[in-house]
Amino acid sequence: MSRTQKQPSYLGRPVQKKTIGDRVVRFRTALSNTILDVLKGRGWQEVQGDMEWDFYWCDVGWMREVFDHYYMEEHCRINHFRNHYELTRKNLMVKNLKKFRKQVEREQGKLEASKCDFFPTTFELPSEYHMFVEEFKRNLGSLWIMKPIAKAQGKGIFLFRKLKDITDWKKESYKSQEERRNDDKEPVETYIVQKYIENPYLIGGKKFDLRVYVLVTSYIPLKAWLYREGFARFSNTRYSLDSIDDTYIHLTNVAVQKTAPDYDPEKGCKWSLNQLRQYLIARHGIEAVEDMLKKMDDIFIYSLLCVQKIMINDKHCFELYGYDIMLDDKLKPWLIETNASPSLTASNQEDYELKCRLLEDTLNVVDMEGRLTGKEKRIGGYDLMWNDGPVTLEEGGLDCMSAPTYTTNTHLGCFNDREKQLKQLFRSLQMAKKTTTV
Repeated sequence: MSRTQKQPSYLGRPVQKKTIGDRVVRFRTALSNTILDVLKGRGWQEVQGDMEWDFYWCDVGWMREVFDHYYMEEHCRINHFRNHYELTRKNLMVKNLKKFRKQVEREQGKLEASKCDFFPTTFELPSEYHMFVEEFKRNLGSLWIMKPIAKAQGKGIFLFRKLKDITDWKKESYKSQEERRNDDKEPVETYIVQKYIENPYLIGGKKFDLRVYVLVTSYIPLKAWLYREGFARFSNTRYSLDSIDDTYIHLTNVAVQKTAPDYDPEKGCKWSLNQLRQYLIARHGIEAVEDMLKKMDDIFIYSLLCVQKIMINDKHCFELYGYDIMLDDKLKPWLIETNASPSLTASNQEDYELKCRLLEDTLNVVDMEGRLTGKEKRIGGYDLMWNDGPVTLEEGGLDCMSAPTYTTNTHLGCFNDREKQLKQLFRSLQMAKKTTTV
């Protein structure tokens, strides 16, 4: 925790139960940012090296290199699924979504399949280069964006309108393996190329995207939770298509924007989802915003369903996904990417407190202490949106008065009265436990 960031008060007080059986929960973490503060604030014991642990917040490298060779006790939990990359690597996400859309159209018809039309036209390069060229020629003058599949924070991304703009990349990609060995170069990096969303929704003339958090605790059956809080990340410069090389205009990543000469780290370039929700309701009315949020629910659910059958389900695993969503000027949400390791480093005090709340509630849902019944529909800021099928509002309870006609148990951008709800939840659980032991 940085010296400029104050630890939220709720991290300094002990939770009602911090033990497994008669001992404290032992944890490891590969990170030294917000998650470490939250784990320590929970009263758990940090262990190092080869010491045994109950809970491990690891990086994806550990999953790739160690997980298959590591034995875990029944109660142990870890924060990634083995092949998480099926959803979080850009090219595989699109491949799985395309395949799933075809399956839905075949089994349920075109109308249902149209709900999967939430990602831009995309090709993988170099393997689909010729298919891309055909599409490019059908849409001359369109703007395209190139992204390396395995990089984050805006690295390696560029925009182009002409095929000659990627000539050097294409020449390199078609070199023979022998030529590449002679040049002492690595094999060409895989990219995706997507049709750029040229008509983004603008606020104050600036482009933004949304970071939304989804927690999956099981794939078989699928059990997914949507967090109420998140944020909109704004570019630092007014939107224009006249300067396609200006990353401060087109990329909203904080890692990019914080390098702008006039960036203010305390002010930042973020709105809370609650602020954004209220703004959009004031501008467009509740019905339009409600329709937008329902389409976002479709994005979360269909993207998870598209990998459900290929994801290696493991009772030890859970995953906190960071979804990046963009709105166009018709309020249509577009899925940009899904992150397996959403940033937990805070950009300012407000961001730090939000991520503390998010992680505290993630640990509450994972429930290492064994306090829950497994039938809860809301835990802190998380609402259960899918439990081997959609969770309806009637089951979860009305909790957002600005959207009275919702049918899905999701409350994105609604007021997060998590501390009050958690107190009521754990009090009722304690009373129920006392009743059963009498």
